[in-house]
Amino acid sequence: MTGNYHAICQYSYNFLLTASFKKQMMEIRKVNIQDIDELEEIGKLTFAETFSSENSEDNMKEYLEKGFSTDKLTAELTDPNAEFYFAQLDRKTIGYLKVNVGQSQTEIKDKNALEIERIYVLKEFHGKKVGQILYEKAIELAKEKNMEYVWLGVWEQNPRAIRFYEKNGFVAFDKHIFKLGDDEQTDIMMKLKLK
Repeated sequence: MTGNYHAICQYSYNFLLTASFKKQMMEIRKVNIQDIDELEEIGKLTFAETFSSENSEDNMKEYLEKGFSTDKLTAELTDPNAEFYFAQLDRKTIGYLKVNVGQSQTEIKDKNALEIERIYVLKEFHGKKVGQILYEKAIELAKEKNMEYVWLGVWEQNPRAIRFYEKNGFVAFDKHIFKLGDDEQTDIMMKLKLK
């Protein structure tokens, strides 16, 4: 599914708002080039929320400027082998997913694999199943594309994310280096077989 096709999935879920639960509709929507400013905003915000406390200000600033630049996001949004999806609640973007296939995968580049490159959710919505719903969207895409397995890299110092993927059946199979500014960090590569 490429171009301006909008894959819209609606989920009814109970989200904790203030002191009580209210039933609201969450939408998973495919991102297109017209959404670039919103993608840059949610990308920078969720990455900073997730990693700022563990990294230097200079390294974070450099990564956010390069990793979410207009040129880089334009290239990714127009790449037929990469797809982004927003999680939206009451039309507010609260998280996003990025998947890659073929030569757009960051490492393995196996035609039988789909890479989950990013699942990020605003901190205020952690623990409310938003990440799980985005993850399930990725698995749905992998099955639609008839992939044999899904893989990803997760920072070895992010135990919350590691537990999340282990809970969903992923197993570690390798490691690779991820550069954040001048800091070389180790990612654990994890895989889930679908066939």
